[in-house]
Amino acid sequence: MRRRDLLLSLPMAVLVLAPSLRAGDGEDVRAVIGSQIEAFGAEDLESAYGFASPMIQRMFPTPEIFGRMVREGYPMIWRPDGVRYLELREEDGRLLQRMEFSDGDGRNHLFDYEMVEGPDGWRINGVYPVPEPGLAA
Repeated sequence: MRRRDLLLSLPMAVLVLAPSLRAGDGEDVRAVIGSQIEAFGAEDLESAYGFASPMIQRMFPTPEIFGRMVREGYPMIWRPDGVRYLELREEDGRLLQRMEFSDGDGRNHLFDYEMVEGPDGWRINGVYPVPEPGLAA
């Protein structure tokens, strides 16, 4: 294969490897995230842990360790005063749900939830803070 042909075929390979949104995926993704947030509110760590991807479960091997990480590292997600679902998008081969959480001090925090689909449905594969506009990451 000539170099030019290879370069032209790369964008197609990326498209094939990227997740593809289907009708209903947005509802399913929001349901998983919402269920995990509800589980945190009820301190049901087993259920909250069940919405995490296998990779996250390997990083935090018990529901208690996972719960402590969220409670201490992401208090605005552990006990939000408000939650808004923003856009669901594909970016760099990843499916990301943008979320806005309000904390007890009235501040808003943006996060991207990376979602992965497995045999049992969508799971949360990471939660990444979104820097405020104008701030360097």
